[in-house]
Amino acid sequence: MLKRIVLGCVLVLASTFQIANAALELVITDGIDSARPIAIVPFKWQGSQPLPHDVSSVIASDLQRSGKFSPVAASKMPQTPYDDKDIDFDAWTSLGVDSLLTGTISQAADGNYVINYKLVDIVRGQLTSGKSRALSDDGQLVASNDHVLFNKRATVPGKRLREYAHRISDLVYEELTGERGAFLTRIAYVVVNDKDSYPYQLRVADYDGYNERLVLRSKQPLMSPSWSPDGKELAYVSFQNGQAEIFLMNIYTGKTEKLTSYPRHNGAPIFSPDGKTLALVLSRTGSLQVYTLDLKTRKLTQITRGRSNNTEPFWHPDGKSLIFTSDRGGKPQIYQVNLADGSTKRITWQGSQNQGGQITPDGRFLVMVHRSNSGFNLAKQDLETGAVQILTKTLLDESPSIAPNGGMVIYSSIYNKTNVLSMVSIDGRFKARLPATNGRVRAPAWSPFL
Repeated sequence: MLKRIVLGCVLVLASTFQIANAALELVITDGIDSARPIAIVPFKWQGSQPLPHDVSSVIASDLQRSGKFSPVAASKMPQTPYDDKDIDFDAWTSLGVDSLLTGTISQAADGNYVINYKLVDIVRGQLTSGKSRALSDDGQLVASNDHVLFNKRATVPGKRLREYAHRISDLVYEELTGERGAFLTRIAYVVVNDKDSYPYQLRVADYDGYNERLVLRSKQPLMSPSWSPDGKELAYVSFQNGQAEIFLMNIYTGKTEKLTSYPRHNGAPIFSPDGKTLALVLSRTGSLQVYTLDLKTRKLTQITRGRSNNTEPFWHPDGKSLIFTSDRGGKPQIYQVNLADGSTKRITWQGSQNQGGQITPDGRFLVMVHRSNSGFNLAKQDLETGAVQILTKTLLDESPSIAPNGGMVIYSSIYNKTNVLSMVSIDGRFKARLPATNGRVRAPAWSPFL
């Protein structure tokens, strides 16, 4: 069997989005100095009471985790300008900084927070030194602000201040890379705490581990959470009736529905890109095989056949094929099946084993658990050239899940002899871990864009 199957169970539904006892805490482990320098000036707070969240710190952390940016430490900043007219462009370019974000925060009479912020192109600003001119509507020469990439204002309630900081991060990331940011997303994962009366818990948190919520708890195992494309539902595996079964939960209402309960094993659910179909693994014929389930008609279609075990399906972004793990060649490798004609090909050849594959949203790369002489680590394979790059050096890496923009991967690994969530940028430059304080954390699933 390619996956361990644990029997047992009574499933108990917790109050939807009840606050869990512990939170995840991101710890940076590698990649701090290997990316593009950027200045996130601490936003000026124009109030008397402390802010609920340090907005600029959240933004700096977001951009750093992407692996593409290296925010300058506040202690090393040559100045803290709050307007582009006050920027010493030469001082910033001497640090290698080509972009600067600055802003101010004030509190309105109704208690909401007013955020004014702007992103400045340092290189362009240095070249023009603020002397660039443009024609106004009435034909007059006025100072040009083409070095200001954007200048925005927002009014935000206090409970959404951290959420809006992620929104700013997304805007900066997209402006500077041309790609959509994925900081305003969530992760789902399973926490196992043997000392708890309900040791198996399904939790949801912001992508960085904050605002953790308990959505489901059980005395028996929970496995394999998977997000629907609209971010409203989770498919998952439970052992409610003495065997693995697949359920669907609306995370906002708490409503659950059993999708499959075939004899023996039901597992590895994953939504199609359009959300209309679920790929899953059943053992109806004895061995593990991949099926698809039409969520409207409940029509079940068998995709793989034979005596080998075929599991861990994942949809190609175009929805026309599935990749899956199979031991048909002796040891686990990753294959691809065309859903139109059933034609199947092997796509991994390097390494003694490859499994748990996911394809990046652009269809360029395969991220997988790769076994080599160094053990089980995450690797990235270029689907056009076949080139393989090892991304991680942690222990017993498993269950990779790719951010919806393809920029980061979250996965389960071993740290201090327990399962924790770890994160690596898709280029392998930035690494971090999100250790839980009260249990083993496994089976992460990154949400779609929200």
